[in-house]
Amino acid sequence: MKFKYFFNRKKRKQEEFLKRFQKYTIGSSSVLYREAIVDNFSQNPDNIIIGSNTHIRGRLLVYPTCGKIEIGDYCYVGENTNIWSASSIKIGNRVLIAHGVDILDHNTHPLDPLERHEHYKAIITSGHPSSKINWCEKPVLIGDDAWIGCKTIILKGVTIGRGAIVAAGSVVTKDVSDFTMVAGNPAVFIKEV
Repeated sequence: MKFKYFFNRKKRKQEEFLKRFQKYTIGSSSVLYREAIVDNFSQNPDNIIIGSNTHIRGRLLVYPTCGKIEIGDYCYVGENTNIWSASSIKIGNRVLIAHGVDILDHNTHPLDPLERHEHYKAIITSGHPSSKINWCEKPVLIGDDAWIGCKTIILKGVTIGRGAIVAAGSVVTKDVSDFTMVAGNPAVFIKEV
């Protein structure tokens, strides 16, 4: 009995230690693979939430001053996929995101050339600035059961509907309706699913 108590106590201490340094909140049976990268510069584990039974192989990034990524249950995020948030990216349940996808809820740099240069200098000298940057952010929402094909780019302010399919190599600049397929650059309606 003492032996079992010792190992349970040791396990609890390890879990408490890991929670202090964990940069995300993750549900049961979810997996972050070796190639997965989680950059939560905000240091708030509630700014990256991963549901249960979800498998992550890509990169999740939240900036120091803003951003939130929520990924539902039974999702897949493929290798070399980048999900970068300065506002809010919400991914529903049972969403499949293939390899090499980019999802952004902001312009990655300010539009003004002087601001852009100052932003770049700050990144290379001291890392991502902790002050608010004007990135023209707009939330991204991906509905339940959507499928995002490889090498797709999803830009800020886009809602992808429930059960929608985005064909490989598409650039999504406008909303996608439920149960439709889109393809191309820019992505256009192909058919109902």
